[in-house]
Amino acid sequence: MTTVLIVDDQPLQRYGFHLLLDSVPETEVLGEAAHGAEAVRKAAELRPDVVLMDVRMPGMDGIEATRRIVAAGGRSRVLVLTTFDLDEYVHAAIRAGASGFLLKDARPEELLAGIRAVASGDAVIAPALTRRLLDEFAQYVPAHRGDSAEDPRLASLTDREREILVAVGKGWTNGEIAARFVLSESTVKTHVGRVLAKIGARDRIQAVIFAYDHGLARPSVD
Repeated sequence: MTTVLIVDDQPLQRYGFHLLLDSVPETEVLGEAAHGAEAVRKAAELRPDVVLMDVRMPGMDGIEATRRIVAAGGRSRVLVLTTFDLDEYVHAAIRAGASGFLLKDARPEELLAGIRAVASGDAVIAPALTRRLLDEFAQYVPAHRGDSAEDPRLASLTDREREILVAVGKGWTNGEIAARFVLSESTVKTHVGRVLAKIGARDRIQAVIFAYDHGLARPSVD
């Protein structure tokens, strides 16, 4: 059972999300919040697995609420939802510690899959935004990082784990990694978990940022 807190300033939007989540047995809505401050308070009180977070709300917005929920160090992971397909929101949400970012026009099955992924410790970004997000991070990566090998976190990785980190940095899914290295998806998931633990990353998104910061990955050219 995955527990969820719905955060949105529009009552009708909250109602729609609530109906969807109530329609599947593996999710349970613990509560709702209409603004960021209420979201922070209820996340601390209810400790949901996933917080569905709107971005634009009166008072404290979803980005600041995400930052505070993540900084509190609790169990809750944040999946940001917005009608606005704007890079500034994506980057701000990721920097704030969100584990995922989807547009509100996502299909119901995409939203449910995103909730499951975030709850399991994975990360999710709307497909239309993934390439742009990677391109944005690539702009800030130096052409060469001679000190990368000296980072103790990198030194702790096995050769296979380093390959997995590079693949994650390229935005590959577990299925794509499994096919590339001829491994089972369960084995890949185990490797990814070990990589995240060794580099101190909360989820795949932070692993992507780590890989880019250390010059291990750049977006592929179409």
